[in-house]
Amino acid sequence: MMEQKVQAYFELKQQQKQIEQQLSVLRDEIVSYCEQQGVYETELGSYKVKTVLQQRKEYDDQKLFASLPDPEIWKLLSKVDNHKLKSLIKLNILSEEQISPACTVKQVTLLQVEKV
Repeated sequence: MMEQKVQAYFELKQQQKQIEQQLSVLRDEIVSYCEQQGVYETELGSYKVKTVLQQRKEYDDQKLFASLPDPEIWKLLSKVDNHKLKSLIKLNILSEEQISPACTVKQVTLLQVEKV
């Protein structure tokens, strides 16, 4: 009985990997199509497609540590966590300027598809 559950779990995980791979390929093709057409929103048949450009900040641990005014702040972060970092900025413990050498901004395109 349990062996069947383990087998089913294994098979579903394999299917999940295949589906995620297929989704990734389709996503890239749809985003590429929208970029080539120069549109962020379009309707294709009975589907509404929307792409949203988003910027994500990524921090380098060593550069961030070097840019902190007080090494004790590192204990509050312990590992770079964007939410904790944003909180420290909102509390005026850190400023964007202080940590900017440790930050790179990565552009990400989100894809939304709805049936209309």
